[in-house]
Amino acid sequence: MFFICAILGAFFNLGMLNANNSILTLISFRFFTGFSLAGIYPVGMKIAADHFEKGLGKSLSFLVGALVLGTAFPHLIKSFGLNIRWEIVIWTTSILAVTGGLLILIFVPNGPYQKLANKFDASKILKVFKNRSFRSAAFGYFGHMWELYAFWTFVPVLLFTYSELHILDLNISLFSFIIIASGTISCILGGFISITYGTKKTAVLSLSLSGICCLLSPFFFLINSSIIFIAFLTIWGMVVIADSPLFSTMVAQNSDAQSKGTALTIVNCIGFAITIVSIQLLNFLISNTSYTQYAFLILAIGPIIGLISLKKSKFYSTSKSK
Repeated sequence: MFFICAILGAFFNLGMLNANNSILTLISFRFFTGFSLAGIYPVGMKIAADHFEKGLGKSLSFLVGALVLGTAFPHLIKSFGLNIRWEIVIWTTSILAVTGGLLILIFVPNGPYQKLANKFDASKILKVFKNRSFRSAAFGYFGHMWELYAFWTFVPVLLFTYSELHILDLNISLFSFIIIASGTISCILGGFISITYGTKKTAVLSLSLSGICCLLSPFFFLINSSIIFIAFLTIWGMVVIADSPLFSTMVAQNSDAQSKGTALTIVNCIGFAITIVSIQLLNFLISNTSYTQYAFLILAIGPIIGLISLKKSKFYSTSKSK
């Protein structure tokens, strides 16, 4: 599944190079590229879950950490001021997608804890939500996703707004890379911390800290020190993502063995759909008000809802990801 989706994603991505594209075909190629990615990220986590009955939180932390680094990498490339043609970017990403698919197909065997379903059962999409602990983990993840991608999307805007307020010349692309990429470190650290303190407690701590960052963000715009502001955003960049692999761990652990793939996929899909709403809402607030620094308060809704949802779960109060 991972290999096939990697090949399809690369193919639809290359469709962008068609000289006769219209706006309709361009959107269609992006849609099917994204559609193919649904067989990459959640399936990748399913593969990890098949290999780790214990220590899943730590293994997913490395996997999500890689995702974070990949998300930040384009900002690093842009910071060098290289004049790279967009066609080269399309070719490169498609080649990397095929390479990744081949690496999984050739070098990663099926995990010892894999249990295949007897047949495809679409009803599992709804059945997984009947488990109360699963719902708690899922809605915690949804709250986390409300904040995460909106924050990542607007990190350059945060830096630009601050530089305009204080008349500074910042390398926005470089600092955007540092702020987002810092999440790679926190993901890995979170995985190790969860071994001692438990998956839920570690996720609650990370989600609480990111919510506090949302609420404090307007005050840091007032501080006339770029070092303090960037340090604050870096801390925010670390805590905003550290809980992501932990939520995925809780989702996987609260699903039966034959439904883990379904559970991870549907939760991821809903979570990413939520990011569309928060990104568009934040974009609207920034575009239609003159107080950009206050717009990010809206992101605190996600952590608040996530924490309320986690509080309802009793399953993870004593369990630990070992």
